Amino acid sequence: MIKVVSVQQMREIEAAADAAGVSYDQMMQSAGRATADRVLEVLADRPDARVTVLVGPGNNGGDGLVAGRLIAQESGAQVRFYLLKPREDTDPNFAAVRDAGLLIANAQDDRDKRVLRNMVASADVVIDSLFGIGVKLPLKDDAAKVLRNVRQALDEQAALPGNRTSITPSAPDQFRPLTRPYVIAVDCPSGLDCDTGELDSNAIQADETVTFIAAKPGLLTFPGADAVGKLSVAPIGVPETIEPLQNARRVLVDAGTVRDLLPARPANANKGTFGKALVVAGSVNYSGAAGLAASAAYRVGAGLVTVGTPQPVAAVLAAQLLEPTWLLLPHDLGVLSEAAAEVLQEEIGNYQALLLGPGWGQEDTTKSLLTALFAQNAAASKRAARRKIGFMPTTAVAETANETETSLPPVVIDADGLNLLSEVESWWTMLPARTILTPHPGEMARLSRMDKDEIERSRWELVVQKAAEWNVILLLKGAHTLIADPDGRMAVLPFKTDALATAGTGDVLAGAIAGLLAQGLEAFDAALVGGYLHGLAGQQAAAWLGSTRSVVAGDVLDGLAEAIALVETS
Repeated sequence: MIKVVSVQQMREIEAAADAAGVSYDQMMQSAGRATADRVLEVLADRPDARVTVLVGPGNNGGDGLVAGRLIAQESGAQVRFYLLKPREDTDPNFAAVRDAGLLIANAQDDRDKRVLRNMVASADVVIDSLFGIGVKLPLKDDAAKVLRNVRQALDEQAALPGNRTSITPSAPDQFRPLTRPYVIAVDCPSGLDCDTGELDSNAIQADETVTFIAAKPGLLTFPGADAVGKLSVAPIGVPETIEPLQNARRVLVDAGTVRDLLPARPANANKGTFGKALVVAGSVNYSGAAGLAASAAYRVGAGLVTVGTPQPVAAVLAAQLLEPTWLLLPHDLGVLSEAAAEVLQEEIGNYQALLLGPGWGQEDTTKSLLTALFAQNAAASKRAARRKIGFMPTTAVAETANETETSLPPVVIDADGLNLLSEVESWWTMLPARTILTPHPGEMARLSRMDKDEIERSRWELVVQKAAEWNVILLLKGAHTLIADPDGRMAVLPFKTDALATAGTGDVLAGAIAGLLAQGLEAFDAALVGGYLHGLAGQQAAAWLGSTRSVVAGDVLDGLAEAIALVETS
C-alpha cells in the first residue's frame, strides 16, 4: 500500500534506507530515473521536443540533473538546464551534465530573467526540480523571483493570440487548441508546503507530480493539491520493510489495494452468499435517495437489497426499480415515524448490513425513530450480555423470552441520519461500535459542534481524533476523501473531481458501502472500497460525458460497474 508520510517521517525513512544499504546517491539516481521515464512517456511521439529542467540547489535539483541527462541520452530531445544557484564542479550529477555538453544557464547571470522566461516559454516540457519537500514559505528573494518569472512565462505562453479554443467547437480547426508547456514536478511542485498544503503565491502549477517512496499530506490537501496535477508515486528502491515506512499509519488507496479487498465471487454462489442489505431511506420529498442507495448496493454485488421506506415512496419507486424488495414502514404524512423502529427491530435479524438516513428529512418523528432504534439495540445487547454470563434471574429471563433480542447488523449512517444524530446530546454513546459515518464537511461541523472552516483547516487531524473519540469509522467526504478507524489508521482516496459535487452522489456512496458490508467486508475495508469505487465511477462518468459539470448521481451509479471492472483488471 502507498503510505502517506510527513516531511520529518520522510527524512527518517531516507536515513533508515541509507543505513540499510540504499544510499542517498542510489535514491537520487532512482528518482531521476523515475522522472525521466515519465517524461519519455509524455514525449513518445515528439522525438524532437525541447525540455527545460529547472534546477534548485538541493537534492531535488540533483534529481532534476539526473532526469535531464537521461532524457538527453535516450531521446532526441533538446534538454536545457536552468540553475537557481551554481552547482559545485565536484557534484557528479552536475559534472555529468556539463561533460555531456548540454546547455546550462545560471540565474545569477540572468539579471532580468529573460533567459529563464524564454527557456520556459519555448519548452514542450518543463521539469520543476527547484524546491523539494523541505521548502519553507513564503519564498523570498531570488527563489520568489524565479518562480514568479516561470509563472509569467507559462501564463504568457497560454495567452498567445494563436493559443485559443474555437468559438464554434463543431469547427475545431478554425483555431489552434490551447497549448502551454507541460509541467512535471519532481517530488513536489515548487512553492508547496508538503506537510500542510499551503501554497506560495508564486508556486508553479504542475500538470503532474512524480513523488518518491510515499505520498505527502500537502500533495493531498487543498489549496496545494490544486497545484499537483496527476500524482504518481515511485518507490525508488526503498524496501517497504524499512521500519519508519512500515510503521506509517496513513495510506493513499490504490487500485491494487481495492482489488485485493473485493469480496470473492465463487461460481457456485447464490444470492445468500453475497448477503442482504436493508436500506432505510426516503421520504415524500426525497424519494430518489432510496432508489440510488439501493441500486448502488446491488451494483457492488450485494445478493439482496430491501428498501425500508414509507408506502408513498415505495409506490413511486417500485415501478422503476425491479430488483429490490420492499419493507413498508410506518410514516407520518410521508416521512418515517418513530413507530418504524419496532418494525425494523423485528426485521433486522435477516440482514447483514443496515443503511440509515438517505432522504429522510429532518422531522422530529424521524429523529425519534433513530434514537428509539439505537435504544432498543442497546437494551437488547445488554440483556443478551447478562444472560450470557448468568446475571439475570430466571424470572427476568422468562419475562424477556418473547422479546426481540436482535442486535443491529453493521450500520452506515448518512445524510439526514447524520443531521438528526447531531441534534442528540452525546449521540456517539448510542451507536454500535464501528458504525460507519459518511459526513460531508457541513455535516461534520454539526456532528462535532465545530465551524465548517475549522473542519476544512484540520481535516487530517480531526478525522483521526473524532473516529477514536466516537469509536466509529469516519469517512469525511470531499476532494481526497479521508477514512479513519478508531485504532488510528487513516486512508486517503486519490480522487479530486467536481463530478461528485452534485445531489445524490452521497446516496450512491452510502449504498455501495452498505452493499459491501452485506458481503462480509469489515467496516473500515467496506468504507475504503466503497469510497474508492465511488470516486472512480465519478471519473468514468465524466469521461463518458466529456465534462464533469454534466455528471448527475445516476451517472455515478452507472459508473460503478465499470469502476469495478477497471479495478479487477488493474
